[in-house]
Amino acid sequence: MARIPPTPKRPPRQATPVQLRDAIRDEALRLGFDAVGFADATLAPEARAVRLAQLTQFVELGFQGDMGWLGERSEERADPQTLWPEAETVVSLALNYGPDIDPRAAQDAREMGAISVYAQGRDYHDVMKTRLKALGRFIWDNYRHSIKVFVDTAPLMEKPTAQAAGHGWQGKHTNLVSRHFGSWLFLGELLLSTRLPPDPAESDHCGQCRACLDACPTAAFPAPYKLDARRCISYLTIEHEGAIDREFRAALGNRIYGCDDCLAACPWNKFARTAQEAAFLPRPELTAPTLVELATLDDAGFRQRFAGTAIKRIGRDRFVRNVAYALGNSAAPEAVLAMVERLLEDPSPLVRGAAVWAFSRLAPQAFERRRQQTTDADVDVQAEWRASP
Repeated sequence: MARIPPTPKRPPRQATPVQLRDAIRDEALRLGFDAVGFADATLAPEARAVRLAQLTQFVELGFQGDMGWLGERSEERADPQTLWPEAETVVSLALNYGPDIDPRAAQDAREMGAISVYAQGRDYHDVMKTRLKALGRFIWDNYRHSIKVFVDTAPLMEKPTAQAAGHGWQGKHTNLVSRHFGSWLFLGELLLSTRLPPDPAESDHCGQCRACLDACPTAAFPAPYKLDARRCISYLTIEHEGAIDREFRAALGNRIYGCDDCLAACPWNKFARTAQEAAFLPRPELTAPTLVELATLDDAGFRQRFAGTAIKRIGRDRFVRNVAYALGNSAAPEAVLAMVERLLEDPSPLVRGAAVWAFSRLAPQAFERRRQQTTDADVDVQAEWRASP
């Protein structure tokens, strides 16, 4: 959350609420946002109670996994005015990152690493925050209304907010679905200290469709509109810090950062538009990197290759852990076996443990011989050697 610092330059413009809303919308579109919506920051007591109950149930069931921060500041997450008492209006902003091809096609090339669409360009947090601050500056400089800026690192429930502002609805895969952009929107918000006319909220248009639920390779949806993050490949490859449970390793396939299956399966994507924002266009080195090449990255090489991307945030060891699992799922074991054996000596126990699993998949007989001789001092790596292939 960021506050726009006051820098008065001239007397504020006089504008009616409708004129101010229209001016903000026009400026947001000029800055490059693809969609702009307005919603009341004040929630009715029953709506606030529903949001808080849903979040509480999610945490009580343990669906957040390692993301303990989701259980913190629940009151603030459920109600923007608890987060900032001066808030009167939420301005919900969206950026389109729609791909020009079905991202699931990358899973057919098992020698390559499949990276989620959102991470193939520049880190969207940087792009979104820069534009939100520019919009906030426009509002302050011209109208003197106090503002706070949010991207998804702050405790604001952005998807229900986006639905209230008319962008779309929270689909059965728990992500936002838009009739104009499909499932491919980045979201950010401004809280504004004056009341503006809200846009009509969007209603749910999923109907009986369950394409997104059926597309999940790890059955991460216990029910429509409910996600158990502990089973989600995006969570496992990005947020989860330790070894990935053996139950899910084969299902990872060649996904080394995130998973787009549930998003890509949504039928509303037939109305989606390809992203025009240059920052979100795929970097060539991220669309089809070979697993063997990525497995050679040390910390410096990792930082250099993924500078400016969301991938850099998870660090080299967690990323190469994912690469090692993908090597174990390779369709060409002879070509990758030497690299897996090299990873068995990696300085990181996390990487070595993943490499042990991959080695057991690619060369079971050699694995049996080698595990009788292993002297790895790390207890987690020892457990991987003792486990059955």
